[in-house]
Amino acid sequence: MNSLTALLLLVWVSFSQSLSSDTFSVMMARASESNDFPDLYEASIAELQHGLEIGQFTSVDLVKAYFARILEVNHQGASLHAVIETNPQGLAQAAALDLERKTKGKRSELHGIPILVKDNIATLTEEGMNTTAGSFALLGSVVPRDAGVAAKLRASGAIILGKASLSEWANFRGDVPSGFSGRGGQALNPYLAQADPSGSSSGSGISTAIGLTAGALGSETDGSIISPSSKNNLVGIKPTVGLTSRAGVIPISSHQDTVGPMCRSVADAATILSVIAGPDPLDNFTLVQPSPVPDFTKALKPDALKGVRLGVPRLFQPQDVNIVAAFNASLEIFKELGATIVDPADFPDAQELLVSNNETTVLNVDFKVDINNYIAGLIEVPTGVKDLADLITFNTDHADLELIPPFYTSQSQFITSEATTVNASFFEALAADADLGRTRGIDGTLKQFNLDALLIPTDGFTSTPAAIAGYPVVTVPLGFQPDSVVATPANPTIANGPGIPFGISFMGRHFQNSN
Repeated sequence: MNSLTALLLLVWVSFSQSLSSDTFSVMMARASESNDFPDLYEASIAELQHGLEIGQFTSVDLVKAYFARILEVNHQGASLHAVIETNPQGLAQAAALDLERKTKGKRSELHGIPILVKDNIATLTEEGMNTTAGSFALLGSVVPRDAGVAAKLRASGAIILGKASLSEWANFRGDVPSGFSGRGGQALNPYLAQADPSGSSSGSGISTAIGLTAGALGSETDGSIISPSSKNNLVGIKPTVGLTSRAGVIPISSHQDTVGPMCRSVADAATILSVIAGPDPLDNFTLVQPSPVPDFTKALKPDALKGVRLGVPRLFQPQDVNIVAAFNASLEIFKELGATIVDPADFPDAQELLVSNNETTVLNVDFKVDINNYIAGLIEVPTGVKDLADLITFNTDHADLELIPPFYTSQSQFITSEATTVNASFFEALAADADLGRTRGIDGTLKQFNLDALLIPTDGFTSTPAAIAGYPVVTVPLGFQPDSVVATPANPTIANGPGIPFGISFMGRHFQNSN
């Protein structure tokens, strides 16, 4: 079963409600003279690659255009705070890839395509960009090498355009609004002024939604790809843990972290996932994945929904009536396309999952162990931090940069994690998560109802079952909040309001990412 095709059939690539700019980049000016040039708001990777292949424009043109777009809306105009820094070598790398295309041909479908990566994904220090998880504590730190996924992007000929903003420390510092980091400031949703972009891959979502990049990489421990993808009208793929390398990615949890694409279409997301997936000797979780690595674009078949059985876990749906109404309407479309809908198809252990605290135990312990190991592996850290305890002290000593009142003062999660130890309770929680998420969770539900996949609103209780199981989730755009919705107060961001997007998600088995 190729559920990615179902996603493609549902993708909305309409950005009529996204913010526009008064200033046009060089490429956009050229586009105004010829309808043949792609619109950066909606251009697919395939369209951009075609333009490069026929010589309509160059990768240098593309990088200049995206840099101009970032300049227009990042700290000026709408001030979306989507990008922390751009690649100072971007234009030189683009020129080299343009020359290589002429002399040797393209390396892959990503050759010469600019991609943003989240600021917890390491890139070569000598290139001139930092890797900080949004924190001043790691500013100037020297990483030993590219992250595994960054190295795969480079090998494919992609251009790493810059570092996308994020919820600091991937939203694991404390009770802090999504999208805020000390280095990046408060990122904002492009669909409604002052709205929550969700996180932690906030900048990856914002940037892709409004054409600041052709696509982006995010990371997820529990919801950090699929939630900001939903809120920014994007396709987001949270792969099976172990399909993509986490080596060189600033961690939360070795048991739950994964890296995946955030794009404007399923085809784009499948193209990027095909490049970044695969084993990495520096991440032993990737060494058990099936071989060979699939070309996920091969799963994009127009008739793939025929005969497919999709289950609806109603106990996990959100309370939002607009989202539920749009979701229910979509079920009829799936039926028309040949799918069988099993409704309800609730998890046997749904009530236990909803109240379980095992994930909290696992993440608190994992973070302390994994972040200490990450810092220990850095070549240099100018701030002198050596472990989580030092990070807590750094924030206290530099409160003017990190613990900014009134909304950003918390580092409660850091403090809780620092107090943990690896003990019997940790291993019991890990085992309980495997039982709840896999055996009596996703696997049990798929088996009980003879299903190919699960279908659920992204804004429901969607990310956690797959997070604790380490299983894949794909979200695609479903709709927008109607104009009649009254915006919630900004505190400091607006949680919901008119025009805010929401998505629909597909959940499947271990390494069944194509499905």
